[in-house]
Amino acid sequence: MSKVMPEGEDLRKAVKWISFQLEDGSGKPLNKLIEQAVFTFDLSPKDAEYLMSFFKGRK
Repeated sequence: MSKVMPEGEDLRKAVKWISFQLEDGSGKPLNKLIEQAVFTFDLSPKDAEYLMSFFKGRK
């Protein structure tokens, strides 16, 4: 089941960036990628929770 893209340009950019990192085979754990995205895209704790649930659901 696909999920709806989140509202907010920074959050959408973070989803795309994390997806690219995961597909690129960087080998970084998901929680580290999300942590880096939170700081890079200036996201809120609620956004971080969204990212965690979004990517955990994709496995």
